[in-house]
Amino acid sequence: MGAAFLLVGHDSGSGGPRALTSDEANRLAITRFRNYEAHGRAVTITVPGTAGGLVVTGSVDYQGKLGYGVVHGTGRDTSSDGLIQWTPTSVFVHPMANAPANAPASPPRSGWYGRPLQSSGSSLDSSLFIALSLGSDRPDNAQLLPQNGAAWWGRDQVDGHRVDVMTGPSSPDRSGTAGNVRYWIGSDGTMYRVRVSVASQPEPVVIDFDTHKYVPIKPAPGTTPIR
Repeated sequence: MGAAFLLVGHDSGSGGPRALTSDEANRLAITRFRNYEAHGRAVTITVPGTAGGLVVTGSVDYQGKLGYGVVHGTGRDTSSDGLIQWTPTSVFVHPMANAPANAPASPPRSGWYGRPLQSSGSSLDSSLFIALSLGSDRPDNAQLLPQNGAAWWGRDQVDGHRVDVMTGPSSPDRSGTAGNVRYWIGSDGTMYRVRVSVASQPEPVVIDFDTHKYVPIKPAPGTTPIR
């Protein structure tokens, strides 16, 4: 759970850390599977940036590994505003001078520009990759999570939902990375928020779920969802 290029994030929960209970470990183990079970989730991705941030408002299809939304700059000009659709390996952008609050259900048929998703050096691409990685077609091993450093940090509320704040385990390909990702998880394992820091950025990426209604994604020209 989590990507190797991430550093320790911040959270608003308090009280921990302590070892996970059996129930907490089980909820952490199924939280990404819950997203996959739901097929897709509505997301708001807040992307940090030293020259101003970006906010992506849209949807992620966890079974198709495809994201789609609208980008707005915060504390910066509107040169980055427009529609965006992405896969684990590619990003497609549709610049718009006056981007709408929400992406249209049917993407425009032209005006898209594609490029490879950067594995490092771009806080936007890192954020998009993280958002896609928060779904899995099977639960994690609940018994291994505490052994690999997952922990409970506190309780909180997200949009009226009572949640536990937990940190994920060490990345399997990088030791010592326990606590990289913090999850706000409900009593049934539903993921409501994730925060994680990206290398070189002082503020964390924040991904909030269910901030608006989920709209099934229609692929833009040139994108190929994974089925």
